[in-house]
Amino acid sequence: MDTQPVGPVSYDPLDDATLADPYPVLAELRAQAPAVWHNGMECWLITRYADCVRVLRDHALFARDPRRLGVSVPEASLSVQVLDPPRQAPVRSLFMTALHQQDLPALQQRTRQHAASRLAALTEQPSWEAMRELAQPVALDAIADLLGVTPPPVDEWAQVSDTIMRSMDGGLDPDLVEPGRCARQQLSDLVASWFTSTGRPAGLLGHVRARTAEAGPEHAAYTMHTARVMFQGGYSTLTAAIGNLLDTLARRPDVLTVLRERPGLVPGAVDELVRFDGPVQGTTRLAAADVRIGDVAVRRGQKVTVLFAAANRDPDAFTTPDQLVLDRSPNRHLGYGWGTHACLGTVMAQRVLTALVEALLDTRQVLRSSGPARRRRTATMRTFASLPLSFQP
Repeated sequence: MDTQPVGPVSYDPLDDATLADPYPVLAELRAQAPAVWHNGMECWLITRYADCVRVLRDHALFARDPRRLGVSVPEASLSVQVLDPPRQAPVRSLFMTALHQQDLPALQQRTRQHAASRLAALTEQPSWEAMRELAQPVALDAIADLLGVTPPPVDEWAQVSDTIMRSMDGGLDPDLVEPGRCARQQLSDLVASWFTSTGRPAGLLGHVRARTAEAGPEHAAYTMHTARVMFQGGYSTLTAAIGNLLDTLARRPDVLTVLRERPGLVPGAVDELVRFDGPVQGTTRLAAADVRIGDVAVRRGQKVTVLFAAANRDPDAFTTPDQLVLDRSPNRHLGYGWGTHACLGTVMAQRVLTALVEALLDTRQVLRSSGPARRRRTATMRTFASLPLSFQP
């Protein structure tokens, strides 16, 4: 017998308690059914790891590109993150080839030096705002370094990025849509200037730009749009990941103690920190045909929202999922998504987070909370609006 939509589900991603700690309610959803209908969000919520991976892998049954279901999409929104295979393949291949040609160990070292410089100044302060003084500038410099461009002023860019990030929740609050459109136009103008400037960018964008002329007009447009998504998505995801990582380390001072004694654990520990409290909460697909998820009948055209945060705490996929296990292996979490629509800069993001943790270890200080933290009221991205921290000897 088919499971029919139930609701309303007691899941509000913008509820204060859920923003502070979403994992208990996600566990309840995961135990309830393989897919749970949410009336307010008008979608099926997918919370179990195996089901999430299936949705992300099966492009034939679960569409990322709404045009496959007859839904129009603005041309400026068509990037590697929206296109489905096989149309996605040429653009994704171009960016992945460019990424593999970058000297990522050197970028990691530069990020470590940048983080160390900022941390040295912060050790002199009794309290500091981690998002503004550490997460945002480190993330912006790292993604600009990767692309080979000059970063915009961090305070100015943080506002633009925040507006774009908030607009991702336009389905929950329509008032966010128009400011998001204006902010995206500012971003588009910035990225267009990188493609039209007489000087040739270095880094990843230099490689991409040099080969864009070889593609047809359609692929050239997709390339520019993908560069925009990579810059904004890389910055916002890294900023959120750094904040979540710092918050966990401040709550668990024993972690840095263990890593100082066993520095070889750092890369794996960074991976586990992302699983434990990741930046991206989920993504949505459209059912391209009638399909079943467990005993649930999903109809063609219905939205299916994969909740990464729930999948990453699924006990069927991870032993003791609510515990931080620094040497967890294997650890195939969904912190950056999965498959061809996963974050293009996943490898770079892990290196940046590793560089930050290494710089923290070098301080020989204990990281502590120095006041109430405040989460941003965003459902798609789990991040902080304010994260006051301090160092103790």
